[in-house]
Amino acid sequence: MNITAPDGTRLGYRRVGAGSPLVCVPGGPALPADYLGDLGGISDEAELVLLDPRGTGASEAPADPATYRCDRLVDDVEALRLHLGLDTLALLGHSAGANVVYRYAEQYPDRVERLVLITPSTRAVGVEISDEARSEVARSRAAEPWYADAAAALDRIQSGAPDEADWAAITPFTYGRWDDEAAAYDAEMDAARNPVAAQEFGADGAFEPEATRAALAALDIPVLVLAGSVDVGNPVGPLKELAALFPRGELAVQDGAGHFPFFDDPAAFRALVAGWLAR
Repeated sequence: MNITAPDGTRLGYRRVGAGSPLVCVPGGPALPADYLGDLGGISDEAELVLLDPRGTGASEAPADPATYRCDRLVDDVEALRLHLGLDTLALLGHSAGANVVYRYAEQYPDRVERLVLITPSTRAVGVEISDEARSEVARSRAAEPWYADAAAALDRIQSGAPDEADWAAITPFTYGRWDDEAAAYDAEMDAARNPVAAQEFGADGAFEPEATRAALAALDIPVLVLAGSVDVGNPVGPLKELAALFPRGELAVQDGAGHFPFFDDPAAFRALVAGWLAR
């Protein structure tokens, strides 16, 4: 299925499952929505509307690469809402996609009815994540057979002197379980990423943390922030701070999950999110 954004770019989306619509904004940045799958089976509880960001998957690349910037992607979400004929949206953002969700809620506060933020990035709201917070989570994986190499690579990255191979070496820290299935899943995402869109996503002007935080503090809707207990990228502590920005924000922690909790343990993810959606 397709819609046309205000600048004429054709955008692709899919609908999966049944129930009330839940519009899903994938992360990456600049990944198509395929990696979300059926989000651990919550498509049995809600109809997932999976939008491919411009320049990924079934969505066209725009004529102007500057429109890949996070705040400008808000227009694509609004175009989808109008196309679906919905007065308000239940929005789910994963990882970097959460930044688009924040900025949409900032610009269209009367158009959001609830937010689900899965292992969300905190860039757009200015919640800082220290190297030590990430290292503390990393150390919890010390019993893993890959730990020594990954920890050494993380140290080099944090010291500002990484080798080219270090970014790949820390990949196991992204998952609650690192095996052949996780490696294949990660490789598929790498192949699908749009590097130009990823670079432009955070360009100058993409984020205005003070204004965004003020807008979210006035947002009187239910908000779920789901953290993975072993997510090195977005640890539990900063995500607890994020949840506190919302008047009705709640933090849920999926034990043993990394940055992709719906992949690591679909049943546990479904229990946490579907139960919250059913309220």
